[in-house]
Amino acid sequence: MIPFNRPGWIGNEAELIAEAFANEYIAGDGPFGKKVQALLEKQLAVKKALLTTSCTHALEMAAILLNLQPGDEVIVPSYGFVTTALAFFMQGAKPVFADIRPDTLNIDETKLAPLINKRTRAIVLIHYAGVGCEMDTILEIAKRHGIVVIEDNAHGLYGKYKGKYLGTFGALATQSFHETKNITCGEGGALLINEPSYIERAEIIREKGTNRSQFFRGEVDKYTWIDKGSSYVMSDILAAFLYAQMTQKDDIQSKRRKIWEHYYKHLKDWAIKNNVHLPTIPAYCESAYHAFYLLMPSFDVRTHFIKYLKENGISAVFHYLPLHQSEMGRKLGGEQYHCPVTEDISDRLVRLPFFNEMSQTELIAVTEAIQNYRFSDK
Repeated sequence: MIPFNRPGWIGNEAELIAEAFANEYIAGDGPFGKKVQALLEKQLAVKKALLTTSCTHALEMAAILLNLQPGDEVIVPSYGFVTTALAFFMQGAKPVFADIRPDTLNIDETKLAPLINKRTRAIVLIHYAGVGCEMDTILEIAKRHGIVVIEDNAHGLYGKYKGKYLGTFGALATQSFHETKNITCGEGGALLINEPSYIERAEIIREKGTNRSQFFRGEVDKYTWIDKGSSYVMSDILAAFLYAQMTQKDDIQSKRRKIWEHYYKHLKDWAIKNNVHLPTIPAYCESAYHAFYLLMPSFDVRTHFIKYLKENGISAVFHYLPLHQSEMGRKLGGEQYHCPVTEDISDRLVRLPFFNEMSQTELIAVTEAIQNYRFSDK
């Protein structure tokens, strides 16, 4: 079976984990955690990077930083992972579900204006599959209405929009280092802070609501509980694993680009012939090459296609279900939101196997199986 994902190893992860043990400091914000944060800040030119135990926790920190009040609203794409909405709902905000574009599958910037009112506090967007949203328009809308932009950049590390890294546009951005991501430590994340006024409080929130970080820097003579927060700090063991991967980011990104380009080159003609759509990358975007997907002609064809691939030893999967139609989404009034593109895409999208060490033999096996799929059988 060719899996949908296989975690990738650079080769010296175990060596650096052993070094973390030798340092006799394996809790959060140890030597490797500090190295990773400094590397992220240097690579992306962000004001501050704070490692977290997951992208979900980074989103929760972002939500706390907004000081949300009852009645506040946060716009999120309906086509997205649940925690993109859940993190803000847990702080008392009402998620307002937005539709996506039919080309990049990113939040549709042309549909945002009607969703904004005096209670809107933020627009939270997802750079789907590592392709940038229309940031110029979104930032202009946000500035006009005085609301915050937060990038859920779980898919987009090292992708670019008009030459600038994704995750560096909004006041805040979040990263994921889950095992399905380009760069991983199994489970992990980061909060990227582009607006300096958030930095001090973010450190407090991340350290269980205490000023522990300031204490260790010698800025206060003791630390105590002063704000909301939780235990969001990544262990230095995971940070050591992550550091090994991040120092090889160019090699990782090159491998993933070659896999993406192989799929596109070998499936382009087949897709045109069979009314299947391949991913769209605007000319002014540089993809992070997080995923490769197909948009099949219908739900029934997709179901049959996934079954066919499985029978041929290939694991392919669908992706998000519309948040506004979920059980919780309906409780929050999801039926009032018109998201036809989200509903259509959710029914037809299938993701192909995509992982760092995918071999040429595996790639050929997948593309040949797809080319041999008989649409007339369905």
